[in-house]
Amino acid sequence: MMSTNKNISPVVATPVTTSAMEAPAVTPSTDLPVARSSASPVALIYQWFFDPEFKGGYQRQIDSTVALLIVLSVFAVVLETIPEIHGPNAGWFHAFDLITVGLFTLEYVLRVVTAPMLPEFANSRYPRLRYVFSLYALIDLIAIAPFYLVLFTPVDLEALRVLRLMRLARIFKLSRLVVPAWEEFQQLNAGRSFRAKVFALLEPTGHSGRLHIFVDNFIVFWIALSMLCVIMESVDSVHRLFAAEFYWIDIIAFSIFSFEYVARVYSAPENPAYRSTSMPHWAHMRSWTALIDLVTILPFLLEHFLPYPLDLRFLRVFRLTRMLKLTRYTSATVTLIRVAKREWQIIAASVFVMLLMVVLTASLGYLFEHDAQPDKFENIPQSIYWAVVTLASVGYGDISPITPMGRALTVVLALLGIGIFAIPAGLLASAFTDQLRIDREAFVHQLTAAYADGVLDPRENESIAAEAERLHLSESELNRLLEQAKREFQQQLEANELNFGQLMLDANAHPEFAAEQFRIMVEQLRLILRVTGEERLAANLSKDSEAALQVLRALALQSAAQKPKPKSSKGADGESGPQLF
Repeated sequence: MMSTNKNISPVVATPVTTSAMEAPAVTPSTDLPVARSSASPVALIYQWFFDPEFKGGYQRQIDSTVALLIVLSVFAVVLETIPEIHGPNAGWFHAFDLITVGLFTLEYVLRVVTAPMLPEFANSRYPRLRYVFSLYALIDLIAIAPFYLVLFTPVDLEALRVLRLMRLARIFKLSRLVVPAWEEFQQLNAGRSFRAKVFALLEPTGHSGRLHIFVDNFIVFWIALSMLCVIMESVDSVHRLFAAEFYWIDIIAFSIFSFEYVARVYSAPENPAYRSTSMPHWAHMRSWTALIDLVTILPFLLEHFLPYPLDLRFLRVFRLTRMLKLTRYTSATVTLIRVAKREWQIIAASVFVMLLMVVLTASLGYLFEHDAQPDKFENIPQSIYWAVVTLASVGYGDISPITPMGRALTVVLALLGIGIFAIPAGLLASAFTDQLRIDREAFVHQLTAAYADGVLDPRENESIAAEAERLHLSESELNRLLEQAKREFQQQLEANELNFGQLMLDANAHPEFAAEQFRIMVEQLRLILRVTGEERLAANLSKDSEAALQVLRALALQSAAQKPKPKSSKGADGESGPQLF
């Protein structure tokens, strides 16, 4: 479950009604597609393909597909520059170019046709003409123009190379996704400090927006690309072809990961986990995730800045530690650690049984096979290798018993291995599922507690958004859990009102009971006033609670009147002084 690509919008701080009679009317869900029977074909095309507000449309799928095609086409342009790859696969490259240009052209035409539906061009006299000269439309046109220039215009070889390189401009089509996300981020973080904005980009908060998801995906992409390059570098034939590309990719990846590390250390004071510490920067640097970030950039520094050479093969393999950075972008690792801590006794018992079986069977194998195969079952440690591979699988064939007792022991050991490894695997799987359920229930309780005061403040919004991203909840799942929390809070209010109504149900028949209850409530109000104070209570009461303010003033005046006044006595000079005794 990556941090992946689910766009969880910030939770809106909405007040919660305090009475069942004030509950808002239930409206139809906007998640269901609603067809506009009277809409024109152009409006329907815009609604289903490009309208971000229409929940039943395909706008997100289209944007994701276009973004993937842009990245793949850029890779294709880079690979075409290598004759050893482009020569044998020229047909495939051409077919891929035809497909991408065809899809980009269809997207461009549909966007021009549906331009009158866009809010910024709806009131224009010539909306399509204005859209054609807009920034996004020009970028879309530049992305497909080189193909049609080569197809319909005779060009020389040099111009052909230039036009092929111009296809790299397709990467600017991503601005259609990044620019709106950047504008949303600026609105959500208006008035915040630069450090708070940096932290919001790197960590999920209530004001991170979609731009944080793009940053996460960008880092994950470079982690995957750098690991792929490290793996392919070990193939000599591939390394000879892409030596320069591997070198520059390593430099870019090192720069990105170094910048990320510095940014995370800089924004550490904004992390709620370090706000109470005296040195938040140092506290972050000592954390497990920060140590992983540091380890991922160390191989490059050791390779280029140490005065003496190191084994390059070791450094290349050491760069695979960048894979550990992916643990930051998935909650599965955290959940697995919690499961291991919770079920450690069962895991320890399973490990003990496995160790007991390995030692026992290795000893028996040495006893049965040593005389027949002294070179393979030379001692018990060598027999332990045979026992482990037989328990974990069916063996590799390099060591196998030849005596009847040894073969019988192997059969029993192979059958026991299935059960020994299946028991802890089943327990961990069950505990993992149970932990996910516990996390979801805890999140619902967190939402219900957040609604206890009737409104979601910014800090609660931030906490809910961060937890929702950690659990990888989709927008629809988050909205469903929010509605569930609202219903539970409303049911609690209704139950309290019902209990209060039942309390005063027989007040006319039993006025003495009602009077006793009234006296108890007054004493409770006096106790609250004595503990909290009149000024603090008045400051926290809302302006529309005039009745509560009047009751508060009356109780305060009564309490002040009932306070005992200090006795005084007159001294010899006729002045009054305090009565000490």
